[in-house]
Amino acid sequence: MTATKHVKRALISVYHKEGLDEIVRKLHEEGVRLVSTGGTQVFIESLGLPCESVEDHTGYPSILGGRVKTLHPKVFGGILARRENETDQQQLTEYNLPEIDLVIVDLYPFEQTVASGAGETSIIEKIDIGGISLIRAAAKNYKDVVVVASKAQYIPLLHILEEKGAETTLEDRRWFAKEAFAISSGYDTAIFNYFDNGEESAFRMAVDTPMHLRYGENPHQKAWFFGAFEKAFDQIHGKEISYNNLLDIDAAINLIDEFNELTFAILKHNNACGIASRSTVLEAWKDTLAGDPVSAFGGILITNANIDKEVAEEINKIFFEIIIAPDYDTDALEILMQKKNRIILIRKEVKTSPVQYRSLLNGVLMQDKDLSIQKVNDLTAMTDTYPTPRETEDLLFANKIVKHSKSNAITLVKNKQLCASGVGQTSRVDALKQAIEKAQTFHFDLSGAVMASDAFFPFPDCVEIAGRAGITATVQPGGSINDKLSVDYCNKHGITMVKTGIRHFKH
Repeated sequence: MTATKHVKRALISVYHKEGLDEIVRKLHEEGVRLVSTGGTQVFIESLGLPCESVEDHTGYPSILGGRVKTLHPKVFGGILARRENETDQQQLTEYNLPEIDLVIVDLYPFEQTVASGAGETSIIEKIDIGGISLIRAAAKNYKDVVVVASKAQYIPLLHILEEKGAETTLEDRRWFAKEAFAISSGYDTAIFNYFDNGEESAFRMAVDTPMHLRYGENPHQKAWFFGAFEKAFDQIHGKEISYNNLLDIDAAINLIDEFNELTFAILKHNNACGIASRSTVLEAWKDTLAGDPVSAFGGILITNANIDKEVAEEINKIFFEIIIAPDYDTDALEILMQKKNRIILIRKEVKTSPVQYRSLLNGVLMQDKDLSIQKVNDLTAMTDTYPTPRETEDLLFANKIVKHSKSNAITLVKNKQLCASGVGQTSRVDALKQAIEKAQTFHFDLSGAVMASDAFFPFPDCVEIAGRAGITATVQPGGSINDKLSVDYCNKHGITMVKTGIRHFKH
């Protein structure tokens, strides 16, 4: 078998014609015969180049409103015939099937049509039949045929034509086939997901272009992000994003989205080490930093408000990895960009997946994202007393933070400011002790503070410790067989306890 093949005839049928003119001109210069359909044929002929219509090639017209144009033995026989197979060659001669050595075809914009909100009739008509069949046939016979399945491959094909003329190597054709199967599998995935309609009856996901990351969780690990990061953020400054950066960015976005009022947060290793809601960005920043100025070093900063010069000057006093905001004033950026590696992101409005995935053992774990947000009406008093309006605000605030903290987790809040949290502990008591110790280290007065727990209190020890620290109200999911023991202690010592009925474990 000859590894190098010469292109003598090309079938071209594309939706996107940008950049196609250079290719067809070069093919014509190399003596390649062009066969095409409908609008593509008109486009080629408008360049002053000869082009045979598919109808003339097959002897059959386009039928069924254009649904059947290329589905014909004279097309697929010419693509699938093995050039070194004697029987195939005999049948080509017997049935007058000309060989087709290059297929340039793309697919109807199915995903874009779905995203546009079009009706089902329009969406169904954008399910490509002829194009996907041509791609698979040409890719299957890559030993003899070149397939270009997307305008993304126009430039690589043009480079080959410029360097080698109408000659391709086996390595060239195999690469194009690989790209073609990536296109076809992604296209079918999009169609399946449309028909599945969120039922998650099977796991199908396809992303064409990975984002190469600096490294994985550790420098010796390679890492990629398969997604459209640029649709969610504009990175306007800083170094290449790493695996750990992305985990922190995701955690920061999930946390800040819980808050409607102006809020600032600092995260470290996916957990909030400072967060506050205030009337101005500057006040929010100062009270956020006060929560844990030590852990803030090297942290991830996020706010749901624009950053001005005054805030930037304060922020710039500490070292941090990333800052995320809806926008920045020009003079604020001049300050923040003084550190060349500092990652500055502008957040865009983008819909995120309501489902979470995690690779596990020999498969993928999937669950609904925890989108539950508790409000005042979701709080049920367990004690004889109900929290004051100020305590209620703080309880809801604390509950939002604990929801996004690694279990076992406890958060302590006062005046919509995180005083401290205990996270990732094997014991809820240890998480509480950690939180109290940290709050005291940074000179917080916990008298009148509230406490949130991501899961129920199995014993009254947590409320006992919290009461001695001055905490006056607590929120938890409830549901322990020993709830009464905790409630009795709270009633006896003037602590208010409410439950949400919703557990917020996070691993």
